[in-house]
Amino acid sequence: MLEEIKRSEVPWQRLTTAYGRGSELPLLMDQGNFEEIANLIEHQSTLWQVTPWVLLFMLRDLKTKQPEDVMPEEINCYLCVTDALSGRDVEEWEPVAQMTSLLNDEFLWPEDEEEDELLWEDEEPPGYAEHPFTSYYYYSYQLLRDAVPVFENVQAHNQNIAEVVSELLKQIKEIG
Repeated sequence: MLEEIKRSEVPWQRLTTAYGRGSELPLLMDQGNFEEIANLIEHQSTLWQVTPWVLLFMLRDLKTKQPEDVMPEEINCYLCVTDALSGRDVEEWEPVAQMTSLLNDEFLWPEDEEEDELLWEDEEPPGYAEHPFTSYYYYSYQLLRDAVPVFENVQAHNQNIAEVVSELLKQIKEIG
């Protein structure tokens, strides 16, 4: 089911990042602006609503790249997520039934951004109850774990970033 979802089907403008909404993430992914992506999907060990979706599409793109074309900035983007996952019992959490459920209206922010400030003042803004919130971590980990063979291939065939990929693989294994 996740293999079939298109980037255009994700309501980026209704998902939060560390600094607001995720509207610009598709363009940032197209541009390969991994440093800015990392700033938006993780902040102070917190993952955001956009994080598993960004990982889904970045990892999908990574599978199609030649290992020598993978940049260290991209691997560092994945490392910022594993850093946030470190020390958490992700496997113990019970996520929403499917990652696509995180796109249900009940977890999304309203179309109108004018009310964002008021929503943050709520005790529990949309998508931030424990069940969906821990699901962002759970599915982010699952996506990274499933990509281990891709990372191993990059490590084996791109000596320029083998060390940083090795660190990423180590962190993924330590989480699970």
